[in-house]
Amino acid sequence: MKKILSAFLLLYFTLSFSQEKKPMFWQDIQNFKKADQQNPPPKDAILLIGSSSFTKWTDVASYFPDKTIINRGFGGSRMTDLNDFADDLLSPYQPKQIIIYCGDNDFADNHDLKAKVVVNRFKTFYKKIREKFPNIEVDFISIKFSPSREILWPQMKETNKKIAAFMKKEPHAEFIDITKAMEDSNGNVRRDLFVEDMLHLTPGGYEVWAKVMNPYMK
Repeated sequence: MKKILSAFLLLYFTLSFSQEKKPMFWQDIQNFKKADQQNPPPKDAILLIGSSSFTKWTDVASYFPDKTIINRGFGGSRMTDLNDFADDLLSPYQPKQIIIYCGDNDFADNHDLKAKVVVNRFKTFYKKIREKFPNIEVDFISIKFSPSREILWPQMKETNKKIAAFMKKEPHAEFIDITKAMEDSNGNVRRDLFVEDMLHLTPGGYEVWAKVMNPYMK
């Protein structure tokens, strides 16, 4: 009877382990690894890391034809996810520049989240970058003010301000502010730059981003 019970328990734990839930975005990271195996990433590229605004920019290379770009944005990601997968996002590459867009999903997940929490999450990720790449250019694109997330704009504005101040003090670092470029002449966010969900960008929206980003690209 003990042998049968032991066998049953072994089978139970084996099945439980095999069905263990993978971390969120685990599959996205595996897809990056597979892509890197199929096409070894070039050295001295510009590495984009962040959330869906990068993920959906599938034709980003066409906006910067004279640049070599590796896009490692994964949709829905938060600063916490960049930290959790930092080694997978950084170690396979030897970039000359890293550009980050992330943060708005942190607030979307928790409307009560304080700006300082997201800023600290960013600083943690920035530190991880610097441990691997002490001298390359590292830039942060300001969190965009999506119409669908207007209730979160105050926290986002404060976060942008604090990260801008932090980056200003850091060597080889820039805060790329896309806020003004996405406004109309009255200072309102241009809704025509967003697709129907009022969260993600149209090709025209990406054109605005590219124009602002271009002077910062190495």
